[in-house]
Amino acid sequence: MPALLRRRGLTQGLVIMKIESLLSAGCIALDVELETKNQVIDKMLSIVSGHAGIRDALRLRDDVLRREQEMSTGIGKKIALPHAKTPAVSQPVLALATLKQELNFDSIDNEPVRIIFLLATPETMLAEHLKLLGRITRLAGRADFRERLIASKSPSEVLDLFREEEKDFPQI
Repeated sequence: MPALLRRRGLTQGLVIMKIESLLSAGCIALDVELETKNQVIDKMLSIVSGHAGIRDALRLRDDVLRREQEMSTGIGKKIALPHAKTPAVSQPVLALATLKQELNFDSIDNEPVRIIFLLATPETMLAEHLKLLGRITRLAGRADFRERLIASKSPSEVLDLFREEEKDFPQI
């Protein structure tokens, strides 16, 4: 935390984060075998079901599905990013899965997906929500990063990848 902020008393309520600090090994699933978009979303929600930041799992599911109905979160380049700003969480919740086989996610580029991120943030964290979405798409938008992510054999390898890639990025 910058010393100037501490000296001026501006650190109270300030949330400083990076993807690697939000993502835990328990919220990473690799080489998952699924066949439909709904199965993917349900799997992602089951991955985060024990997360301490979830206040209401049913509301979270409803909000993620509602957002998906508005417009597909298949963002292209083999990535899907189901997300929601919701009172169902008290803090940012992030999960990641890679799929064994590509599947149709109604992506904007009409390509199937292999990498899924689930992001849920409190409604009061709009700026952080947008910054996290941007950070995820910036990293995962790079072909070399996606290849390394798909090739990862363990959650710790995924966390190391994010740690390495984010080392020069500012905190969100």
